[in-house]
Amino acid sequence: MFKTIDQPADCEIRSVIRFLTAKNVSAAKIHRQISDGYGPNAMSSSKVHKWVRAFKDGRENVHDEPRSGRPSVITDDLVNAVDEKIREDRRFTISTLALEFPNVGRTTLHKVVSEKLKFRKLCARWVPRLLTEEHKLKRMTCALDFLIDIIKKVINF
Repeated sequence: MFKTIDQPADCEIRSVIRFLTAKNVSAAKIHRQISDGYGPNAMSSSKVHKWVRAFKDGRENVHDEPRSGRPSVITDDLVNAVDEKIREDRRFTISTLALEFPNVGRTTLHKVVSEKLKFRKLCARWVPRLLTEEHKLKRMTCALDFLIDIIKKVINF
């Protein structure tokens, strides 16, 4: 018995289906082998049958076809405008930001703040997840000043 592969990419599983289809393995056997190798929830039997049929009909690409969908509301202009508002006042809430951008939904604003700008809430302030070099240097300077003050107090004590 071997260990199953966790979280495989869809195209990886489809590649296995394409390979086994080329070797004339039945869809049921392919599904069993995929379930054995990738776990029982990797792909349903009906999906395996669908892909086997597609590969037998001449499909060669294992990747998803491009689909048209709803265009993203999140643009670079919106991200920059939200970033400017955040830097004006770090103690904002998504509700106050929604008042500044009435044509943008709250969930979209939260996605811009947390995923695009990589901010997170810390002590009622929104701060960047990663510190810039300037912030790191400022923190280091403050820590050294604090350490020097403690050493001076210990020596004079």
